Amino acid sequence: MTKAILAGATALFGAVLAPSCAPAEPPSPYKPVATIEELMEGTVQPAAEVFWGSVSTTISAAGIEEKYPRTDEEWEAVWGGAMTIAESGNLLMMPPRVRADAEWTRLSTALVDIGVEAAKAARSRNPENVLEVGEKIYNVCTECHMKFIPEE
Repeated sequence: MTKAILAGATALFGAVLAPSCAPAEPPSPYKPVATIEELMEGTVQPAAEVFWGSVSTTISAAGIEEKYPRTDEEWEAVWGGAMTIAESGNLLMMPPRVRADAEWTRLSTALVDIGVEAAKAARSRNPENVLEVGEKIYNVCTECHMKFIPEE
């Protein structure tokens, strides 16, 4: 009986001490710099504008003008914009920007997912795919803005 009591006391003592004896989590190696607003203004918006502006059709008296990337460098810029959008969704889920809100997480994750889809569209070099995904990016951005940007 004494061994059982000693074993129980040892287990209990170990359980109580374990958390305080465990090594502390090392500090995070990343150093967030931008606020949410700065991230949107300086990173997401310019990347989205590159993506959205890459494909268009203009109809005028002079005729129809189709605009889309034609060189490797132009397609690379569209892909880079898409990747920036995707990674920005991840940045929105990192402290200090993350919010304890299921909608914030859902929309940030949606931004990652649509950014990945946009990168695939850019890699396909199909202007119709880019145009279609561009609308999806717009919809995710608009939904987030409607929920999280107070009206001025």
